[in-house]
Amino acid sequence: MTPSDHPATALDRTEAPPRLTLISRAGCHLCEEAEQVLDRIAPEGWTRVEVEGSIELERDYGDRVPVVILDGKEHGYWRVEEERLLRDMARPPGAPRL
Repeated sequence: MTPSDHPATALDRTEAPPRLTLISRAGCHLCEEAEQVLDRIAPEGWTRVEVEGSIELERDYGDRVPVVILDGKEHGYWRVEEERLLRDMARPPGAPRL
C-alpha cells in the first residue's frame, strides 16, 4: 500500500492525528528502509510527512529522521523497532505502552 504523501505543512496539529506517521526526508536511506517496514506491517496504510519546508519539523525531528509517530506520539527514530511497533499497534489508541 502506498502512503499518503503530504507536504510538511500538512501536519495539522488541530486535527486528530493519523494512527501511524513517518516523518521523513528525501534521499534518506534509513527513511526508505522504514517505509518498507511500514508497508509490510501496516497494510491499512500510513502517512508520510517530509521535514523539508517546516521550521518546526526540522527543529524537532531534522537530525533524527526517520521518526515513527503512533497515535500522535513519538514511537522511535532512525530504525523501526518492528516487534515493539506491532505490539503497540495492537493496543487501543491511548492505552499505555510498555
